[in-house]
Amino acid sequence: MGSEGERGPAAPGPGQGDPRALRRDCQHRIFVNRSLALEKIKCFGFDMDYTLAMYKSPDYEELAFALLLEQLVSIGYPHEILAYKYDPTFPTRGLVFDALYGNLLKVDSHGNLLVCAHGFRFLKGAEILHYYPNKFIQRDDMKRFHILNTLFNLTEAHLYACLVDFFTNCSRYVNCDTGYKHGNLFMSFRSMFQDVREAMDHVHLSGCLKEKTLENLEKYVVKDPRVPLLLSRMKEVGKVFLATNSDYNYTDAIMSYLFDFSDGNEAETPQRPWRSYFDLIVVDTRKPLFFAEGTVLRQVNTDTGKLRIGTYTGPLQHCAVYSGGSSDVVCDLLGVKGKDILYMGDHIFGDILKSKKRQGWRTFLVVPELARELQVWTEKSELFEELRSLDLFLAELYQHLDSSSSERPDISSIKRRIQKVTHEMDMCYGKMGSLFRCGSRQTLFANQLMRYADLYAASFLNFLYYPFSYLFRAPPVLMAHESTVEHGRLDTGEAGPALAPWLARHGHPDQQVPGVPQDSSGEEEDDGEA
Repeated sequence: MGSEGERGPAAPGPGQGDPRALRRDCQHRIFVNRSLALEKIKCFGFDMDYTLAMYKSPDYEELAFALLLEQLVSIGYPHEILAYKYDPTFPTRGLVFDALYGNLLKVDSHGNLLVCAHGFRFLKGAEILHYYPNKFIQRDDMKRFHILNTLFNLTEAHLYACLVDFFTNCSRYVNCDTGYKHGNLFMSFRSMFQDVREAMDHVHLSGCLKEKTLENLEKYVVKDPRVPLLLSRMKEVGKVFLATNSDYNYTDAIMSYLFDFSDGNEAETPQRPWRSYFDLIVVDTRKPLFFAEGTVLRQVNTDTGKLRIGTYTGPLQHCAVYSGGSSDVVCDLLGVKGKDILYMGDHIFGDILKSKKRQGWRTFLVVPELARELQVWTEKSELFEELRSLDLFLAELYQHLDSSSSERPDISSIKRRIQKVTHEMDMCYGKMGSLFRCGSRQTLFANQLMRYADLYAASFLNFLYYPFSYLFRAPPVLMAHESTVEHGRLDTGEAGPALAPWLARHGHPDQQVPGVPQDSSGEEEDDGEA
């Protein structure tokens, strides 16, 4: 993935020649997939939920999970499921739910399986091959495979695991490949998926989740005095707009809370109404439809929250609030075009992919999980180094062999070691592993982030640490032949000397590796992963 661009040539001094000395603290960094000159941005756009308004985890997910369980029980699901509690260590974004077999899958961008779980039981070897003979899924089969990409989907993913776990272990139900049988009734995983999706819609559309959130904003919403500070600075150099799927009343309550520091807490900007920080405010946007044909643009009566009848066709009014509309309308009202806009959101599909593909907007993805990912990346560097060293060891074994060689090195122990190290790495992140990778292989989510997000960071507040004249420069993306062949001479492939320090620490891979999970089939995985 991209990183913060290197700065221009510097005068001789401390740190010259070592790019690491010029980089900001990793928790303050903005990472770069495509170069972007910040001074060319004329307009900053924001989503609200999980972007401007960060919800406290796991409190917010626990609330949503409890409401989902209550809704399922109200439509006939067993009361016993109410005993389940949300476990923040289990789900991660980017999982795929298989509505045919009820499995939660972690896949790469091509549909190759990285992790497979049935309820809370992780499948291996022959069990995976029973469901997926090629360890591969057709991602374009949207009726069967459902990608859980949003932060709101975390509770949904955990709920699927809980339901499968309950019905699998409940003696009243007979387990079948595609669901559960109880007397003359058959409940398929597909119908379970539909029930959960309808429960999700009910929790969000009925307003019960919003109502509970507003009852205790301090518990569920992060309040940070840097939010009004950054927006005031952005408004000095460009235009700022808000485009959210939430309705006006909820938006007003959340934003009023975020921008209200009149209770004596320190604020670095003078107190003023939240709407004054924006040139344009659009609610009820219905993204991703907003980035296509959109809906009717209406003006909101900010005293009552009700919509004025008819389509709004007038000029942009200061501090006015609009409902619906489209991204084209935003550009017209603000007098900007596609690449003038940097839009920030948390939804890889609804915010980032569609704004990039349909409008050509520059994009910034908010990835709150990045803080934890960076912590593991830095603290567990020895595991990543060990994986690289194992690759070198494989290269050394084959170094002097060619098509005339009859010798076949035994690499089974090395593959087991790779599998063990990969598992160790994954468990550092959580039960489903990293959001971005499984061992050395990148996930579907990581691929989408790299394709559609120009910039990404744990929070949009990281812009505070950059001047608005900054040039975000993407590092070169090297192909395999570029990253493995050195400049100036042919790569000799000599790996032996590089392995000495690693062998001293870990011993020879041919030694027995304790604690490596063996597949029930007795067969080794092709690459030692998943």
